[in-house]
Amino acid sequence: MKKSFIRKYIIPFAILIIIVAISIASITYKKIYKPNINGNSYYLYISTGSDFNDVIQILEKDSILKDINSFKWLAEKKNYPNHVYPGRYRLDSLMNNNDLIDKLRSGFQDPVKVVFNSIRTREQLAGKISKQIEPDSLTLIKLLYNDSLITEYGLIQETFTCIFLPNTYEFWWNTSAEKFIDRMYKEYQRFWNDERKSKAAILNLTPEDVTTLASIVDEETYYSKEMPRVAGVYINRLRRRMHLQADPTLKFALGDFSIKRVLNVHKQIDSPYNTYKRYGLPPGPISIPSISAIDAVLNYESHSYLYFCAKSDFSGYHNFAKTLSQHNINARNYQRALNKERIWR
Repeated sequence: MKKSFIRKYIIPFAILIIIVAISIASITYKKIYKPNINGNSYYLYISTGSDFNDVIQILEKDSILKDINSFKWLAEKKNYPNHVYPGRYRLDSLMNNNDLIDKLRSGFQDPVKVVFNSIRTREQLAGKISKQIEPDSLTLIKLLYNDSLITEYGLIQETFTCIFLPNTYEFWWNTSAEKFIDRMYKEYQRFWNDERKSKAAILNLTPEDVTTLASIVDEETYYSKEMPRVAGVYINRLRRRMHLQADPTLKFALGDFSIKRVLNVHKQIDSPYNTYKRYGLPPGPISIPSISAIDAVLNYESHSYLYFCAKSDFSGYHNFAKTLSQHNINARNYQRALNKERIWR
């Protein structure tokens, strides 16, 4: 009877317990280790100050997870609600809840490649950067015009944009506006090494002067290979105490870079940036110049040219001249080309 009892009741019950245990283990395993990301990959952005509920809202809104409830269950078990860190996190399709929670809970975010170039104003810079890291454009603009901050870096309003060198930089997405600017200043100091400072000193220019001249060169020509020659013209004019007569400085003074034809009326504007009336360099850069333009100034082409004018074929290249008479011929050819295309301003 005892053996019969065991066969009839104990063994089936034991089997049932084993089946239940296996089922529970299977369910638990799936909750923890089964891939739970929809799609191939996704970047999760957790803003500064966010809590666990904010993270859940993002995950639910964008339908990132296949099973949000299993994520919540494990997140509670692993105490993630008390360890929410801001940042940009890359999630891939093979990640399970355990992988995901471990990454988020550790704050091990993925960096952002911040890129900026072809920037003329601080407003443009703020707009470009705010699309790549967390601080909004208004926060950045306020700092970019903050006198106290600018003074801390030993610069003035007119030259503050010198610290921003167009390039590709790696940042954490939640980098603050203050830390972004501080990083740019450190990059600026690193860029201006002893070799570059020595070349600037030979030209009797400060790094800010070089950047200012480079901003003009950058606006004058699209082609890197022509930049050293254009820079050489301006170096020659500075040394002879001639007006730079740089059309881009007038456009900056007028606040209109869309002008295609500089007229005599434009040259009458009363501005420290009017290089037709004022000698020497303007007070500061008229744009954020490229590194190639800065190096073109430091490594300018030594020649006797004092003038240059855009070619009449609108190729973007220029004709260079040593005498005013030759320059006037080049200028008339270009003006005729503008007339033919009915470009009046």
